[in-house]
Amino acid sequence: MKLNAIIVEDEQISRDILKNYIAKYCKDVSVLNEATNVDEAFKILEHTEVDLVFLDVEMPFGTAFDLLDKLPNRTFETVFVTAYDQYAKDALNQQAAYYLTKPIDIDELIKAVEIVQAIKTRESEVNVDLSIKEENSSQLTDKITIPTQEGFEVLPIKDIIYCSADDNYTHIYLENDTKLVSKTLKHFDDMLSDKGFARIHKSHLINVSHVTAYKKGKGGSVLLGKVELPVSPSKKLGLFEYFR
Repeated sequence: MKLNAIIVEDEQISRDILKNYIAKYCKDVSVLNEATNVDEAFKILEHTEVDLVFLDVEMPFGTAFDLLDKLPNRTFETVFVTAYDQYAKDALNQQAAYYLTKPIDIDELIKAVEIVQAIKTRESEVNVDLSIKEENSSQLTDKITIPTQEGFEVLPIKDIIYCSADDNYTHIYLENDTKLVSKTLKHFDDMLSDKGFARIHKSHLINVSHVTAYKKGKGGSVLLGKVELPVSPSKKLGLFEYFR
């Protein structure tokens, strides 16, 4: 998959090295523009749709995190490029697709690009077709039991739209009803993960047969009828595996 990218880096030498490596070893990446600071990068990204930003952390007049904070609804993936290991945790918290340390290792650069290509390919496939894999749809005929004060209740799995965590409890959302169960969301994740359900967030487990749309974003979000739920960036590829 072809990727349009920009490089955000204040040092000319570092920009030139990265640009040359991309041209030589990452033929599917086109570098559309370069920026030397947060303000320049923000102006470019306001008017240019890109798939990937190679982003230095420390720059004059701001950091990479300042830029990302200004773009909360971004649809591009980020690869951090920095000489400082201490930013790795912050990069993960910002859900960067990959973290490269200087001097750049070519194999690591290629790996970073391949990861972004995989994410973007899945996004494209999901936007084109929301058909569920046959092997998953065939499994949505089972039932589960949930405990009640009087005993238990039987729920057809196909009727469950999504489940949401509430500490050690779970809300189960049906089309016209909601059940509160004294079980953790992990309990239902373990029970339903092989029956067409996807964990899209630490707080949400969804029945993929009820997904009507996906919206791009840092992690994006899914629509289940009128309900919109966030998708964690780390869960995005797992969700896309359910769609062709």
